[in-house]
Amino acid sequence: MEDSLSLQTLPAWFTVLPDTDAAAPVAAKALSHADQSLRHRSGRPWLVGRWAPSGLTVGECGGTRIAVLGEHSVTAEAARRAAEAAESTSLSALDRLSATWSGSLHLVASSGGRVRVQGGVVGMRRVFFTDATLPASGGVSLAADRADVLAELVGAELDERRLALELLTLGVPHPLAGAPMWKGVHAQPGGHYLTLDSDGRAAGTRWWSPPDPHLPLAEGAVRFREALTTAVAARTRGRELVTADLGGLDSTAVCCAAARGDAKVAAYTAAIHDELGDDVYWARRTTRALGTIEHHVVPAPDLAMTFDGIDTLDDLLDTPSILTVDRNRRMHIIALAAARGSSLHLTGLGGDELLAGAPARLHALMRTHPLTALRDMRGYSAKYQWSRRRVLRQLLDRRSYRAWLGRVARDLNAPPAPADEPLLDWSAPPRMPAWATPAAVEAARELLRAHLPGAEPRGRGHGEHREMAAMDGISQWTRHIGQMAAPLGVTVAAPYYDDRVIEAALAIRPQERITPWRYKPLIVEAMRGIVPEASRTRGTKANATFEEEVGLRRHRARLLALCEESRLARLGLVDVGALREWCRRALSAETESYLLHPTVACEVWLRSRETTPSWTRPPTERER
Repeated sequence: MEDSLSLQTLPAWFTVLPDTDAAAPVAAKALSHADQSLRHRSGRPWLVGRWAPSGLTVGECGGTRIAVLGEHSVTAEAARRAAEAAESTSLSALDRLSATWSGSLHLVASSGGRVRVQGGVVGMRRVFFTDATLPASGGVSLAADRADVLAELVGAELDERRLALELLTLGVPHPLAGAPMWKGVHAQPGGHYLTLDSDGRAAGTRWWSPPDPHLPLAEGAVRFREALTTAVAARTRGRELVTADLGGLDSTAVCCAAARGDAKVAAYTAAIHDELGDDVYWARRTTRALGTIEHHVVPAPDLAMTFDGIDTLDDLLDTPSILTVDRNRRMHIIALAAARGSSLHLTGLGGDELLAGAPARLHALMRTHPLTALRDMRGYSAKYQWSRRRVLRQLLDRRSYRAWLGRVARDLNAPPAPADEPLLDWSAPPRMPAWATPAAVEAARELLRAHLPGAEPRGRGHGEHREMAAMDGISQWTRHIGQMAAPLGVTVAAPYYDDRVIEAALAIRPQERITPWRYKPLIVEAMRGIVPEASRTRGTKANATFEEEVGLRRHRARLLALCEESRLARLGLVDVGALREWCRRALSAETESYLLHPTVACEVWLRSRETTPSWTRPPTERER
């Protein structure tokens, strides 16, 4: 892999350095690739990288300095007050103050030789850090918003065992999901901040936990509406133009919230080939009712099919992403937004996990509201055609998350769970694909078992765990879209993943937020008066199964091209003959072709780290 590929070419990144002379060598390397930097009160480099000046707010009081980066509305005065509070007490004062800030942000603080680096509660704003023992680290830990930047700064080696785990179908389970691909580079869990002390040592501290779900839907919907509209306003305020997805109910809510501000909103709706796909119909109803949105319908033939271009992609992502298989499809609208002159694109990603929730909440509901749980159990069984016997078996299973993870490690080669298996366990059990080598399977098994002793669920109980783990995973994919869009000069904003929005939703009683009898009742109630009545109660959702099936047939040659000189095969992780045979088969989009997605993601990611794509800074909004 290229030693400084990301440092040389990425349009946006930052690294955080401890306040010690020992960090000077790695600071010098970071500064040689950066175009902006801030310093500790001591004068040593503190925050180094490339970022949009408009997304940075700095506050200072005495020896304490605060920097807020991202999509937010934190003012210089609010940052100064936060620095003042930390100066008079300690950096822990930021727990309370940052809990009131809206938007999606990183908070970085320096005070008295200590540094605090804080991201979000899910995967949109991540914090990575390095082992102080790495040879090129100078004996200190440092942090960054991207794992590849850290790996290059300290010369970390690729972790082939971790890459083997990434081949798992259905995703890598918590707590290994989203872990970096390099030895000695780690990810701070969501809801935890990182502290770097004056000796350059790193430690993590939890600052956030899911709220107690106690609010009735009516009250919670009011709070959720305020949180979501504030999150959207934090992005649109002061802009002349923003673009937005306008498809399902979730993106419709975000788009309509944006239309309440002063910025011009240009919305894009992707048509699909499926005759049952009705996004365009509902989007037109919405725009007609509002009368203020510039609306563009992207014809289905203009959109790429799944697997398009996978043998030529060179996006620099810091982890493999299954969005790779749909990269050209998803990026088409982002490219249109850039061409329209937008530097910010709003998406409804995140709404499904937060608003539809997880039926696995039935576990807790059986104890607190058994009659409601039994009614909902019948509803889910009918809706998804689940066997009631298997539903009851899962609901009566009291085994811990650690026990579930142990079974996953044991059964990596087992047949996949049936397609109609109830979604009430800790998660759907992932499997290694048929083309994974025995060495890859054993490496994945060893990693999972190594994490068993400390494995705890992401949330309290099955339902909260599934929701938080799903938000971690999908927000990571959304973050990847942002990394793909950055070279175009477009920020991809997903307000449903903001901390305050997540809190507002999770504070509502689950039996009212999640039900088989209504489609996303929270967003329906919260958007009264914001989303036009003509589309507020929509209960349908389109899918792109047709695009997957046709894409597989149309782009089979591209899949087979990835088998040639396969990087995964060179590492001994994939039996390329078995993979090639699978790629030649007629595969069902519902039950088979998705098994290819993680492998394609890993293969494309490895290839993308070998070459340096050209990048030129896009013009700013003012320059346009």
